[in-house]
Amino acid sequence: MGHGFVRVTTASELSPGAMKWVVIDRERVLIANVAGVYYALRDVCGHRGAPLSRGKLAGHEIECPLHFARFDVRTGKLVSGPASADVVTYEVRLEEDTVYVRR
Repeated sequence: MGHGFVRVTTASELSPGAMKWVVIDRERVLIANVAGVYYALRDVCGHRGAPLSRGKLAGHEIECPLHFARFDVRTGKLVSGPASADVVTYEVRLEEDTVYVRR
């Protein structure tokens, strides 16, 4: 694909409602499938550093497993605390069955 995009998974490996984490340039990135649309965000809650991939995905929100902060996977925006900052998101592209994330 090029242009800074990295292959992270295939659509068939990540069914709707599922999540997984991958490492891109030594950083954990969470990949989430919400109703067939793929999202990527930094896999760390800024509150205490918990991996968001161990949390719960409900619709477009991911909940931190440690203190239950919630973030919108589409934008990384904080929905509810105790975290106080948004999560970094990454551009995602789907080409045929392959999911790519821009570094």
